Amino acid sequence: MKTSSQRALFLLEQCITMMHVKQVQSHLTVSGAILDPQAATKIISFCAVSNRVDLTHACQLFRQLPHRTTLVWNSMVRAFSERNEPLKALSLYKDMLESGFLPNNYTFSFLLRACADLSDVSLGLILHSQVIRLGWESYDFVQNGLIHLFATCNCMGAARKLFDGSVNRDVITWTALINGYVKGGLVRVAREFFDQMPEKNVVSWSAMINGYAQVGLFKEALELFNDMQVSGFRPNHASIVGALTACAFLGALDQGRWIHAYVDRNGMELDRVLGTALVDMYAKCGCIETARCVFDEMPNRDVFAFTSLISGLANHGLSTSAIELFIRMKSEGVIPNEVTFICVLSACSRVGLVDEGMRIFNSMSQFYGIEPGVQHYGCLVDLFGRAGMLKEAKKVVRAMPMEPDSYVLGALLNACRVHGDFELGKETVEHFVQQSLDHGGVHVLLSNMYASANKWDDVAKVRKGMEEKKVKKVPGCSLIEVDGVVSEFVAGDRSHLLMEKITLFSLGIDKHLKSLRHDHDDDKINE
Repeated sequence: MKTSSQRALFLLEQCITMMHVKQVQSHLTVSGAILDPQAATKIISFCAVSNRVDLTHACQLFRQLPHRTTLVWNSMVRAFSERNEPLKALSLYKDMLESGFLPNNYTFSFLLRACADLSDVSLGLILHSQVIRLGWESYDFVQNGLIHLFATCNCMGAARKLFDGSVNRDVITWTALINGYVKGGLVRVAREFFDQMPEKNVVSWSAMINGYAQVGLFKEALELFNDMQVSGFRPNHASIVGALTACAFLGALDQGRWIHAYVDRNGMELDRVLGTALVDMYAKCGCIETARCVFDEMPNRDVFAFTSLISGLANHGLSTSAIELFIRMKSEGVIPNEVTFICVLSACSRVGLVDEGMRIFNSMSQFYGIEPGVQHYGCLVDLFGRAGMLKEAKKVVRAMPMEPDSYVLGALLNACRVHGDFELGKETVEHFVQQSLDHGGVHVLLSNMYASANKWDDVAKVRKGMEEKKVKKVPGCSLIEVDGVVSEFVAGDRSHLLMEKITLFSLGIDKHLKSLRHDHDDDKINE
């Protein structure tokens, strides 16, 4: 005949909701079997690490247990580690040691994850020494945890040494190392390891796609996203966000729309990260109304979602709408961050709302505790400059608590060009040179300023100075998407495979336009 504990254990195996678990717990409490370590462990594990997590209930029961086991301690450490509470996980480990319990290989796998979340390499080294002393280093998931920890903390030498010494490398081992190289910006090295992987999974593909997107190799990110699907892997949340980031910067609208349709077809939740990526993609690809629709469909919106749409509205010349959204954001209790203020100040600048811009700028430190950075001051200079208030703009530059960068001085110089203040323009360029911010764009801007006023001697001096200093303007580039393929064209570069056809087509358009103009001129003469 089964005991109360045995019956309870059987019932716990069948539980699928917290209500069921609590009913079994009540039965155990009444029968006095709640103190049975095996039954208590089952309940705590269910509460702590199942999909129906209830850490508060797990902690209450854990504190009531007079006799704990290593398995119970591990369940609690794991719960805090997986629920992004690494400090509590490590504090519990300290209590575990003080209670006379020794950690096992499972304990260390959870602790190493907690250290990685904190990026605490010093504590990680202490745990590593304990792992070696207690003989757990050869276990695969402990090795993977160590590699992940050192890779996360950018200690790639230590991570690589452990990787090279690993006998049973699995896809988790490889992905941990690849993630480390990606985080450190060594995407080429990461790709070498990725290509060497004997077996890949969706996580490793996603790590590589996001790695390319993070360092600005957007074309490579989309190519790998396509390769992933050709290889039979279904895109997940992480890979889709990485691909959408690439679409946004490349202007690959067709590809972005296909990804959006894939999200809808597969019933993927439009959470804050994915929703924001879609809003950003549509905004950057020129579909601001679609970006608004996606934003409105998001069930939960955070500061990043609001900032993305505010930026898109401002960039599309809808500055009033951007400012209205900023006001709505605050009314909904979402606190703006540094980037939000850059976007809304830019919006104020474009429509000449000087007083509103100043009020928003001052509110950063007064109400939100955010000290303005160099980009915020640049927005303020641009705000005054566009409004023709050059004296105020100059005062801002002089009063800045940090040295002005090329964006700040560029905004001031552009205002000088628009409003014809040549003396301040020359002074600004000299500041560029003194701050070692000398680049071709600044000199071209100064040259154009003189040219617009027919000061050709000054134009010649600027151009001659550029030649003597060997200053060159970075050539411009443009991107175009045709049938889902994004091509980049740089001024003066003729390396494109279809350059001959493109040139002939361009010449044909030019010839056609000239003939239309000629016919138009003839019609005017005959009138």
